[in-house]
Amino acid sequence: MSGDTETITRGTMSGGSSTTVRWRGALITMCAQWGLEALTDEPLSRHCTWRIGGPADVLIEPTSWAQLAALLRYAEENGIPAAVIGKGSNLLFDDCGVRGVVIVVGWALSRLEIHGSTIQAEAGISASRLAHTVGLAGLAGLEHIVGIPGTLGGLVVMNGGSLRRAIGDAIVRVQTINRRGEQRILRGDECEFAYRRSRFQQEDAIITEVTLKLAAGDKAQVLPQMREILRERRRRFPMTLPSCGSVFKGDVELLRKFGPPGAVIESLGFKGTRIGDAVVSSLHANFIVNVGAARAHDVLELVRLIRRRAFDHLGHTMTCEAKYVAPDARVRPLDEALVSG
Repeated sequence: MSGDTETITRGTMSGGSSTTVRWRGALITMCAQWGLEALTDEPLSRHCTWRIGGPADVLIEPTSWAQLAALLRYAEENGIPAAVIGKGSNLLFDDCGVRGVVIVVGWALSRLEIHGSTIQAEAGISASRLAHTVGLAGLAGLEHIVGIPGTLGGLVVMNGGSLRRAIGDAIVRVQTINRRGEQRILRGDECEFAYRRSRFQQEDAIITEVTLKLAAGDKAQVLPQMREILRERRRRFPMTLPSCGSVFKGDVELLRKFGPPGAVIESLGFKGTRIGDAVVSSLHANFIVNVGAARAHDVLELVRLIRRRAFDHLGHTMTCEAKYVAPDARVRPLDEALVSG
C-alpha cells in the first residue's frame, strides 16, 4: 500500500516580520476580491492525515486554476515560500509550521468527466471518489486506489497505488502549471513513471488535470472487488488512528533480499515502539500512528532509529515514501530531511 504524496512547490524564504505583514495583507486583499478567505496562523495539523504540524502564516483554498496561478505568481515574484497540497495524506509538517503560504487544492478543483473508457479528472478529486465513480460507470483498472486517503494530483506525483499496482499504468496525459503560471501537457510515457516515482517529484510543477484510459468492466464485479479491498485495508492497517499510511518504500532491493518494509521493521523489533505520542503500529509496522499529540520531532526520531537499526543489522538503507515539509516550505522524503539535518 502506498500513501500518496501531495503536489508541492516552494519559494525562497521571505524577509523579516514587517515583510511578512505586508505580503499577508496583500494575499488577504487578493483573496477578498475573489470571495475567498485567507486563513492566518492556521494549524497545519488540521490539513494532514497525521494531524501533526505547526501553523502556516497563510492558508488559502482557491476555487479555480486561475486563482492558483495568480497566487503562485505572486509568491514567486515576492520570494514567499509556498507549498501546494491536497489532503496532506503523506506529509509531515514541521512543528514550527510553514513561514509562508500553503495553498490547498481541494473539493472546488475536483471536476470529473467520463467519455466512454476515457476519464478526465482534476487533481483535487479524492482517490476514493475517483475509484468509486468509475466503478459505478462499469470501468475497471482503478480498484487498487480505493481507500487511499489522498487526491489524484498527489497520487500521480508519487505514482501511488496498492497491490503492487500504480496510477501511472492508466495515465494517458497530465496537465501541469508552474509557479510562473505556465501550463504544460505531458503524455503518459513522458512522465517517467517508475515504482512510487515520477518526474514530478523533481520538477517545480503542479498537476491540474489527468486523463486516464481504463478497461471496460462490469460494475457487478468491480464494486465487490473494491469492497473487498477496503475490508482488507481495514483488517491490515490502523485506519482509526492518524497516520500518513506507509512510511517506508518497498524498494526492489529490500523486497528481494528481506521482504516488505512492514515485515522488516517488525523483524527488527519495532512494533509498539513509542516516542512521545508517535508509535510504530502494532497492527502494521510500516505505519507510525499519532496516539495523541505527537510532534514531527517524535516521528523523525522513530524514522531515524528504524533506519539505523536496519542498516546495522541488514546493511540496507531504508528510504521513505512520506515527505517532510520544512518551515521554509521545502519538501523532502523524511530520510533526506534527517540526512540534511
